[in-house]
Amino acid sequence: MIATPDRTPLAREFFDRPVLDVAPDLLGRILVRTTPDGPIALRITEVEAYDGQNDPGSHAFRGRTARNGVMFGPPGHVYVYFTYGMWHCMNLVCGPEGRASAVLLRAGEVIEGAELARKRRISARNDKELAKGPARLATALDVDRALDGTDACSPEDPPLTVLTGTPVHSDQVCNGPRTGVAGDGGVHPWRFWIADDPTVSPYRAHVPRRRRT
Repeated sequence: MIATPDRTPLAREFFDRPVLDVAPDLLGRILVRTTPDGPIALRITEVEAYDGQNDPGSHAFRGRTARNGVMFGPPGHVYVYFTYGMWHCMNLVCGPEGRASAVLLRAGEVIEGAELARKRRISARNDKELAKGPARLATALDVDRALDGTDACSPEDPPLTVLTGTPVHSDQVCNGPRTGVAGDGGVHPWRFWIADDPTVSPYRAHVPRRRRT
């Protein structure tokens, strides 16, 4: 018998830990996005850890900017960034305040509100592809920069929150290099995913972008 997922919101203390502890522990948790049309919930199946100024792959590697400021804030907040001029990606801030680190949510299984997610992800061939990749996940959940800085641990019904769900046993957690990360940051095996889960995105190594001549 499959246990019913725990719907208790994760406390801020969950996120107030080293990023490499938080990242794999997010697998199996339930992310809920409350929209005017109703809630969308997904089970987190793939994440990547980014360790701030200790990590060449992190947006915070060179220090604080207007763009990455939320990463330096209290744990349990949402960091949303815009990339390639077209996509949003969502992260959960962790670690102590003032030390930037965050977990990128790379993929998940939509378990509630699939009809709402399908309206935003009309190119998905099936429901397994609704949130298969970080940009697809943000699109399916209607996440953009307006939600940057959201306190996912707020007791006042935030638009994004994370529930306890059903944590994944360690023998079902895989890890490997992060997708598309260049240089020294590309060697860290800080991508974590649930073994054999069909919603996990494919790994792609970094490919340098060609300059226009």
